[in-house]
Amino acid sequence: MTRSSPILTNFTAGVFSPLLYGRVDIQKYANGCKQLDNFIPLKHGAVTRRGGSYFVAEVKDSTKKVKIIPFVFSVSDSFILEFGHNYIRFYTNFGQVQSGSNPLEISTTYTETQVQDIKIAQSADVLYIAHPEHPPRKLLRLSATNWSLVDVDIQDGPFYPTNTTATTFSFNGGYTTLTASAVTGINNDEGFKATDVGRLVRFEDSSNNWSSFKITGFTSTTEVTVVKQGESPSSASGTTGWRLGAFSATTGYPSLVTFFEQRLIWGATQDLPQTVFFSKSADFETYSPTTRTGTVADDNGFVYTVGSDQVNTIRWLVSANTLSLGTEGGEFTMRTGSGANPITPTNAKAVRQSNFGSSKVTPILVGSKSLFVQRAKRKLREYSYQFETDAYTAADLTILAEHITESGIKELAYQQEPHSLLWGVLENGNLISCTYDRPQDVVGWANHSLGGINAKVENVAVIPSSTQDNLFIVVSRTIGGVTKRYIEYITKGLSDTATDTKQATFLDSMLTYDGSPVTTVSNLGHLNGQTVDILVDGAVHTSQVVANGSVSLSYTGSVVQVGLKFTSTLETLDIEAGSPDGTAQGKLKRFSKIIYRLFKTVGITHGSGNKLTIETFREPADKMGKAVSLFTGDKKVDFPLSDNENGCIIIKQEQPLPLTLIAIMPQLKVNKA
Repeated sequence: MTRSSPILTNFTAGVFSPLLYGRVDIQKYANGCKQLDNFIPLKHGAVTRRGGSYFVAEVKDSTKKVKIIPFVFSVSDSFILEFGHNYIRFYTNFGQVQSGSNPLEISTTYTETQVQDIKIAQSADVLYIAHPEHPPRKLLRLSATNWSLVDVDIQDGPFYPTNTTATTFSFNGGYTTLTASAVTGINNDEGFKATDVGRLVRFEDSSNNWSSFKITGFTSTTEVTVVKQGESPSSASGTTGWRLGAFSATTGYPSLVTFFEQRLIWGATQDLPQTVFFSKSADFETYSPTTRTGTVADDNGFVYTVGSDQVNTIRWLVSANTLSLGTEGGEFTMRTGSGANPITPTNAKAVRQSNFGSSKVTPILVGSKSLFVQRAKRKLREYSYQFETDAYTAADLTILAEHITESGIKELAYQQEPHSLLWGVLENGNLISCTYDRPQDVVGWANHSLGGINAKVENVAVIPSSTQDNLFIVVSRTIGGVTKRYIEYITKGLSDTATDTKQATFLDSMLTYDGSPVTTVSNLGHLNGQTVDILVDGAVHTSQVVANGSVSLSYTGSVVQVGLKFTSTLETLDIEAGSPDGTAQGKLKRFSKIIYRLFKTVGITHGSGNKLTIETFREPADKMGKAVSLFTGDKKVDFPLSDNENGCIIIKQEQPLPLTLIAIMPQLKVNKA
């Protein structure tokens, strides 16, 4: 039997795939975990409990799904937008924006299903919105309580190529009626349709000057009413020089939008799924493909179709140093072919960089790297430029934890402060995180199960504040036998300056009372009928059931946290400490003493298998019902006696109190066989 005293110095590799449980030969094995639930690996090496979720409001109609979208004007001026069935509601400063005594709300035509596919691009107080079944729109913030949603008044484009058939277009004298000589060349030779209303038309007159019109009414397959955009043609007589607009209910609307080099770019309509549409430079809503006289200038708008051997729909657009495009069949960058020159109608080209294929999940830009979800939604790839090869690579960030995304990634959000966390919502409603810091070689995944019955996360969004980025979630739970959907935000749990547990926030869907001493806490209607955990002035109170929106306390408290319990669990990988005849793997092990190096912690449950014990942090001088002091340092304890072949250590925190684990120093014996 060999005695050993290894040290587990950090947990930055996060949770490990079961397929790697035998890879004691790789460096990250010593830093991985079998289970990591409701813990966050920190870049420094420690793991800390995730903070609880703070209740903000119930969505307008809990029977319908919503999507939350960030609106960030500045660090101190940001909003969460609740897009629901035919409406938008607004949140700022962790509360709901009100209009009088009611939530501020504006009407939309986006349905419950459609809001899930909305894509956005923001410029100052304007949020551009793309959806394949709706014309491009923009949400205008006129003030914190005054918002307007309008169609984008797109001018002079984008268009299909110039007509090559014998069909001519002509106008009446007032330029209010457009007549085609035939249906050939119009909508696959079917002629005009009622769904062309709102579509643009470009007309070349007999002097070779171009003018733009918008269709306002449908008369027949060869006649529509129009309104002029800009200057009139020099003549209204028939000419074969015409172009039809690319956006319409007939051909579909763009499903993607972004900004790049002072251009507003839309992408992927129903008819043109591999095409992107560039505005004029510094003129976001004008798409003129030429000057009025037909000359192509560098600042003109243009249309670019990504060439490939298959029709692969563009799934995302990311603007960084280059414009990157993810299609179902591969990933591309838009280049100029001429060094650092800006992109123009005559120098743009798309270069394939990889062939993994992309899902429609919006990528996350972290520094110079784009993190995108592969087509099957299981792998998260890091799309980054490599100077040595002058090309982009797409490393798999889920290689060590491929099991964590088994149900598929549905949505991503990035919380830069305080811990550089990438958050993901899975198709099954699970919430996962990845501590991501490439310069420090930290990629550590963790699971996060929220408190409550049938708790599932449906959306995530991040907005900044002056001290940290704030993660908002939409979570559905069964409350009183029915599904409720709440907007909540994840707290820090314990502030950096905390000296006690009075303000600790380790409960879900929680609320805080902070005032004069009370024995009843109210305004808990969102948790009616639920068993809740309670922290009173930093001390754990017995659980209670919320009735009529209230709970009663056994003693008075001035700061009371009330919410749903969640448990944080860490299980190490099989410890590899060697044995007289080689490896310790597969051999019986017995722990005796163990030292936990902790930071600002109160309480720990530990052991192995089903033999767990609770270590008390209360000193004899501490009064019952009073908060226990935060502990920082080495906690030397006896380990629950057991023999096992795994040599795993399980650590839990089940109370609404902090736990930050810096290192584990076990003393163990390993049998020869």
